Amino acid sequence: MLQHLRPAIVMIVLFTLLTGLAYPLAITGIAHVLFPARGHGSLLYAKDGTTVVGSALIGQSFTADKYFHGRPSATTDTSDSTKAVPYNANNSGASNYGATSAALVKRVQGDVDVLHKAGVTGPIPADAVTTSASGLDPDISPAFALLQVPRVAKARNLPEDKVRSLVEQMEGGRALGLIGEPRVNVLELNLALDNLASS
Repeated sequence: MLQHLRPAIVMIVLFTLLTGLAYPLAITGIAHVLFPARGHGSLLYAKDGTTVVGSALIGQSFTADKYFHGRPSATTDTSDSTKAVPYNANNSGASNYGATSAALVKRVQGDVDVLHKAGVTGPIPADAVTTSASGLDPDISPAFALLQVPRVAKARNLPEDKVRSLVEQMEGGRALGLIGEPRVNVLELNLALDNLASS
């Protein structure tokens, strides 16, 4: 019996070491060499260059008028008290509401009403009132960012043209020129805005 168990145990230990330890370490090492910023989590730093303020890959909740706001986060599902913190990675995932869901329509209409009360006129971009699949999306569309320019400029006592120009500078294009949509990273934009206001 031992002659049958020994090869099985050796293979389990061998493949555990190879696939559970050696392979992940090798891939992590390659990532750190080829893509150092991404390999370390795409961390973003405050103006001092030493204080980590977040990651370019995970959204943050900004509610003050002087900051650009991200898209709604599915991690704040009001029907579930455990999902109360915006952009909480522990709750990552979509609400799974279908397009005909009365709860979804009610939430979206509420968000539209809030934007209208804040003085927003004209078409509202979809990402201003809908969540991403993960609920952690750090990016918004340029249209949603431009929609917020008057509020941010007023709160910071800056000319709208200056804030609009900053949004346009921070706009990222499609990956490889083909994949995805143009986008603006909210945390990077708000950091640039703080640096602009302090300069």
